[in-house]
Amino acid sequence: MAKLRDRDVRGALIARLEVQHRGEPSLVLSEFGVPDARVDVAVVNGLLHGVEIKSDADTLERLPRQIEAYGRVFDRVTIVVGQCHLDVTLRTVPDWWGVETVTEGPVFAEVRSPEQNPDQSPPDIAALLWRDEALEILASIGCDRGVKSKPRRVVHQRLADSVSLDTLRDLVRAQLKSRHEAGWRA
Repeated sequence: MAKLRDRDVRGALIARLEVQHRGEPSLVLSEFGVPDARVDVAVVNGLLHGVEIKSDADTLERLPRQIEAYGRVFDRVTIVVGQCHLDVTLRTVPDWWGVETVTEGPVFAEVRSPEQNPDQSPPDIAALLWRDEALEILASIGCDRGVKSKPRRVVHQRLADSVSLDTLRDLVRAQLKSRHEAGWRA
């Protein structure tokens, strides 16, 4: 039996997520960039949910860095693994991560449901926005003074310091959906 590869899993996973979230104002994005990493699939709706694929043909070499990067940004994370990676994955990923297995077909089976991330980083969430988007939000709340000509990281930090975490998450998700509606990454 041939080992499942990412390409064998990704299309079926995206199709499943699109059906699962049909009827909701949801966005399913492949190869979504976050600070210091790129998640295989992101679902943007009332939450920002990252889904990482580690097929049988993949290694877990990058997983520790991905755990750190995804933990700073996503509300929830699920890892979809080939059966050969299940034991190591369960010992490695945080308890709040969801875990699914994928076998030939592909057939998905939930091992553990994802939970809310207990420790997100507001500046990293703000960094999902383009500089101009963050400045526009800051201007709308009267907090853009002194940062209009500053580097992106300063603008993102100001935004993170100016609103609550819940508000920041809402603003970022709304902006990501707005970008998509405008044809970004079409």
